[in-house]
Amino acid sequence: MGKSGADLGVVAGLVRASFLVNAVYAESAREYGLTVQQGQLLCVLMGRPYGMGDLGATLGLEKSSLTGLADRAVRRGLVRREPDPDDRRAVQVVLTEEGRELAEDFYAATCRRVDELAAVLSTQDRDRLATLLGTIVRENEAPTVFLDVLQP
Repeated sequence: MGKSGADLGVVAGLVRASFLVNAVYAESAREYGLTVQQGQLLCVLMGRPYGMGDLGATLGLEKSSLTGLADRAVRRGLVRREPDPDDRRAVQVVLTEEGRELAEDFYAATCRRVDELAAVLSTQDRDRLATLLGTIVRENEAPTVFLDVLQP
């Protein structure tokens, strides 16, 4: 197969694109002194506080893995646990001010890097790609791990 995107099928294209995005995400995380999972946690919490159950489901983590991730983020001062206002037995994970600032910086840098992956596309092709990816994400009910970005 050559370099042309037409030489890739949907499966190979999506898998290879996911590897590219994951590599960019990992590079951003390293630059900001985060693990990939910490970066994901911060980006998810940018939208709103989460209860531990919803957070685990969104991030695809088992309870013990999520607890360890949250504990490490608490120790770093990036998040805090607060009582859930709707359930006194539960807690919500909330960004601290330091966590919010780091999340916003990390998010912006990662968005720039991911956006650069599609820089070779025309505006029309970028719009079409966004539409197609949006359909795949919606139809498969992908969790909101990364917020929508308005293009400049």
